[in-house]
Amino acid sequence: MKKVEITDHNEIAAIINSANTCTLAMVDDGKPYCVPMNFAYDNGVLYFHGAPFGRKIDILNINPQVCVSFFSDELLNIRHKDVACSYSMKFQSVLFNGKVVFITDNAEKEKVLNLVMKKYAGRADFKYSKPALDNVNAFYLKPDEITAFKRGY
Repeated sequence: MKKVEITDHNEIAAIINSANTCTLAMVDDGKPYCVPMNFAYDNGVLYFHGAPFGRKIDILNINPQVCVSFFSDELLNIRHKDVACSYSMKFQSVLFNGKVVFITDNAEKEKVLNLVMKKYAGRADFKYSKPALDNVNAFYLKPDEITAFKRGY
């Protein structure tokens, strides 16, 4: 089973949209730091939301360069149960690299939150109070580089 690079944007979007979470990787004072995140993906842009403070936000304010990892449809593939080297994983994965941009406008935050809610709740018609929008952090990533692979699919 060979690993195959994926270049079709529709196939890449399907992998991203099939994932329930992604991993946001950052660099904190020269050390890697990563966190699982909920997200929304729309027209080639990845959207996030979260608390307005914390380690992640501190890191991103200093260094907005990130890598985001998506992994889906993993399945153990065994060609021969008594031969360790015959075990492998079928998978599909996507990596995004680029710089996150913080959103400060509340109307834009509301759009982001509703994109996320559409992914997880199936609807995008929620209303948010001004205090709720003031106290949420929203940011996006338009990737500079996309790397995608699959094996066994």
